[in-house]
Amino acid sequence: MKEAVALKGMLPFLLFYVVIYMANAVYGTFIPVYFQSIGATSTQIGLLLSLGPLVAVLAQPVWGSIGDRARTKNSVLRVLIIGTGVVILLFPLSTHYVYLLIMVCLFTFFQTSIAPLSDAITLEELDKQKRWSFGPIRLGGTIGFAIMSLLFGWIAKSHINSLFVTYAIIMFISVILLSKFPAATGYQSSGKKMNIGILFRNRKLMIYMGINLVLQITLGYYYTFFPVYFHNMGGNSFLLGWSMVISALSEIPFLLYSGRIMKRVRITHILLVASIATALRWFAFSLSDNPYWVLPAQVLHGLIFIVLSVTMAMYINQEVPKELKASGQTLNALLSAGIARIIGSFGGGIASDAFGMKNIFYYNAWIALACTIGILWLIFNEKGMQRGANA
Repeated sequence: MKEAVALKGMLPFLLFYVVIYMANAVYGTFIPVYFQSIGATSTQIGLLLSLGPLVAVLAQPVWGSIGDRARTKNSVLRVLIIGTGVVILLFPLSTHYVYLLIMVCLFTFFQTSIAPLSDAITLEELDKQKRWSFGPIRLGGTIGFAIMSLLFGWIAKSHINSLFVTYAIIMFISVILLSKFPAATGYQSSGKKMNIGILFRNRKLMIYMGINLVLQITLGYYYTFFPVYFHNMGGNSFLLGWSMVISALSEIPFLLYSGRIMKRVRITHILLVASIATALRWFAFSLSDNPYWVLPAQVLHGLIFIVLSVTMAMYINQEVPKELKASGQTLNALLSAGIARIIGSFGGGIASDAFGMKNIFYYNAWIALACTIGILWLIFNEKGMQRGANA
């Protein structure tokens, strides 16, 4: 009976993650294809998808602070969702490049804080429930992403412009689901005030965020240019959708067991696995000209993005004071969805025009390998410090 009550209480959260990541699949996967369809070059696409994260760098701390100080975090999240739904409908009004730059900036101002604020609200509720862990809830996002990648991949073959209306409809559904959430109080709305600077004095947190940043830079390049790279190989939008389904489904094992893994495995070892998988994936991308051979490499996605995002979200929720939980999540998003995407998109666009996408994936593999060496050094020094402490 108690399990049934717990399931009923968490069902809106599960469904919310399903629809939010459906929206991510529509925009994140197919907006580069839309830009390419209207004649944008690699450099222009890179600039379009890097200015948005630049705005996110400015917006993330603002929304995080507002969330911590608001009467409820739910009301702030509602504003973000409605904002993205409205702005997305303005995209197809013009194909002028400057207009698209403005639209991407406006869209990203609202969109990039949705995930971290959703995570903050969900994790706080899970702390009260104690019967569910974050992994199975976040699994809803994986399912939603996989379903919509395949469904919209089929639609996009002949109706790429429909992505804007589709996204807006999904946002409308997510607002309805959000209304079913219990109120999540902003802990600084009354009483104790805390400055975000406290987070920067947490040495371990900053190291882990730094590792995440490096790996997310290579992922930033992937999210911006993989759809274009895949099309250049000869893959169509439907096959692209299947590639995203493979990557999404590969997340399921970690999501099912993330709670147990976090309790039994050191975070440095988790990050080590993610960095090795990142290097292997980009090497695989750079060594093939056949879109069908890229598909198996997408399985490695389940050891990279979801491992990084869920591990960091859970670690922040455990280590950060309750008064700064929303700020902690948005700070991590600022780095991984802001700065990392800027470097990966804008820098990657320029580098792609100069050296070719295939070579950039190859260089990203070496960056991930260098990150692996850095994590190994960190693990070795952790053991050395522990031996010294025990001597």
